[in-house]
Amino acid sequence: MGWRTVCITEPAKLELKLGYLVVRGEQTARISLSEIEILIVESTSVAITTALLCELSKRKIKVIFCDEKHNPYAELVNYYGSVDALRRLHEQLAWSDERCDWLWTEIVRNKILQQAALLTEEGHDNDAAMLHQYIDELQTKDSTNREAHAAKVYFNALFGTNFSRQHESPVNAALNYGYSLLLSSFNKEIVSRGYLTQLGLHHHSSFNPFNFSSDLMEPFRPLVDHFVLNHEFNQFKNHEKHTMLEILTLKLEINNSEQVLQQAINIYCSSVFRSLNNDKALPIEFYRWRVS
Repeated sequence: MGWRTVCITEPAKLELKLGYLVVRGEQTARISLSEIEILIVESTSVAITTALLCELSKRKIKVIFCDEKHNPYAELVNYYGSVDALRRLHEQLAWSDERCDWLWTEIVRNKILQQAALLTEEGHDNDAAMLHQYIDELQTKDSTNREAHAAKVYFNALFGTNFSRQHESPVNAALNYGYSLLLSSFNKEIVSRGYLTQLGLHHHSSFNPFNFSSDLMEPFRPLVDHFVLNHEFNQFKNHEKHTMLEILTLKLEINNSEQVLQQAINIYCSSVFRSLNNDKALPIEFYRWRVS
């Protein structure tokens, strides 16, 4: 597995040569594909060869394409992420509603718990206590919508009472950009194991091809919130977008060890699939609040 995030920001031609990504622009650069975990094509003036795209897919390197505003817009997703994709699909279709409802409840519980931990770290003890109360009131499938109530308290405490996720602002632009990077990381993990991103636990939109990823990423959203809060973006342009890529190198505590974000997602997803495919609900490996 690679560890580098490569971002192409200027007009260039990308091609494959002897296991290397060759970037031909004003200067020519070569990067071993074995070192790359994520390739972000930010410029719309980039030409890329089919041979390179195929090799990137074979190596399960995540490729993200940006639009003319430099926002993530699409990604390269394999048809088949695993040699036993058909067996994985049968497994996914056999997951019981009861198990999926239990898992979604645990995801919401941990998401609110992570939000409360961030509020405590930022000195909002009373708001954190309110979120813990919502956790105590949580019911199966979050039928009383504690997640939404917690979100209102949480965002108002972090970014001010006038803040709304519906407004256009540098903060919301940064949050959306960070969430899209997270979503892409979860897409990579799910597809690489042979499961479908379209079939969600809670999210079921016909217009969202990433319902399952949207479900599983929920507890990781506070990592983005923490990052944006501490950088105090007054604008959100190219420099700020490149800064946001640092999220991909965050280190987390999970499973009694320190891991970078993608590996933490790997461990978490492994525990999710293990529980969904088992006769009894097994504990989910969530990260513990500590970022560096």
